[in-house]
Amino acid sequence: MDFNVKKLASGAGLFFTRAVQFTEEKLGQAEKTELDAHFENLMSRADCTKNWTEKIYRQTEVLLQPNPSARIEEFLYEKLDRKAPNRITNAELLGQHMEDAAKEFDLGTPYGNTLMKVGECEKRLGAAEREFLQTSAISFLTPLRNFLEGDWRTISKERRLLENLRLDLDACKTRLKKAKVAEAKAAVSRSLPHTHTHSHNHSYMYEGNTIILLLFQAEHELRVAQTEFDRQAEVTRLLLEGISSTHVNHLRCLHEFVEAQASYYKQCHLHMQDLQKELARLPNAFTLNSTQSMATVGSEAEGISSPVDTDTLKIEEVQAPATGTRKAKVLYDYDAADSSELSLLADELITVYTVPGMDSDWLIGERGNQKGKVPVTYLELLS
Repeated sequence: MDFNVKKLASGAGLFFTRAVQFTEEKLGQAEKTELDAHFENLMSRADCTKNWTEKIYRQTEVLLQPNPSARIEEFLYEKLDRKAPNRITNAELLGQHMEDAAKEFDLGTPYGNTLMKVGECEKRLGAAEREFLQTSAISFLTPLRNFLEGDWRTISKERRLLENLRLDLDACKTRLKKAKVAEAKAAVSRSLPHTHTHSHNHSYMYEGNTIILLLFQAEHELRVAQTEFDRQAEVTRLLLEGISSTHVNHLRCLHEFVEAQASYYKQCHLHMQDLQKELARLPNAFTLNSTQSMATVGSEAEGISSPVDTDTLKIEEVQAPATGTRKAKVLYDYDAADSSELSLLADELITVYTVPGMDSDWLIGERGNQKGKVPVTYLELLS
């Protein structure tokens, strides 16, 4: 392999010069060119933006995907430029298990039927979650990552270049300062009376010309270094001022993230409300067992061998107790499943009470002359 030895040596020398300048600055043996206050504020603001963007990005990743193994897998697929397989959510998996269990337990039983209803709802919740994850990844995570991997890398690269040019500039200033000191010493030496030979005079003349040449070269290098530094400072300043645009873009992404969250939680709330309504219409195995047991006991006490048909017991026959009634506000509309129940309209006020042996999920509700069972989950009990 053909190496450019001269270029390699020049690069090594430049690196050594910068290292010496940096060390002398740290030891207080060399002056350092300071950037103006506005530039320093821009850099501080940029660093703050990068640090907090990185923290918010990492924590959002944890929020959307708590499983670290899954995050690593998605990262590897992304780096390999391959699409990650669709991952089933935990809620969808739970729903599938419930549906499978419901089929095993028989859909005709209260438990099997309820398992199926809850399983279907869990799968809907899981689908809503997956949609939320995809939306958030596109509208929020991706822009943050693009900033960290794109804009910030460019800013960092230009800042490193600016710092190197700053070290070169200060090294040039140091060389010029030393050349001026040497030139001043030579001028003093020439002004003193001497009784030297011709060879000595020629030596002094040669030394003086060398110092003047070094001084001229140092001044030229300083002008070049100053020009390169000023040009790079302007490029870096423009990039740093672009952080304001980054904030505007991230603000828009933040609003979209909040909208996605609000939509997701709203869907979940509606799914759960629908599930509660469905479950309220299903026969409750605990209520049936309790009623049948009470009927059987009563029949045995009267010497009746067969259990009482609970379907013949009507809610209208239940008398309201003298005490224990409360007012309740209806939260949602409810359609009565049979004549023993009372239909409800959202926001209306009714009187409710309980009777001995009644299931805790239900109350007796009264509206004028109408009376019937009402589900507790549809009510807000008032004092």
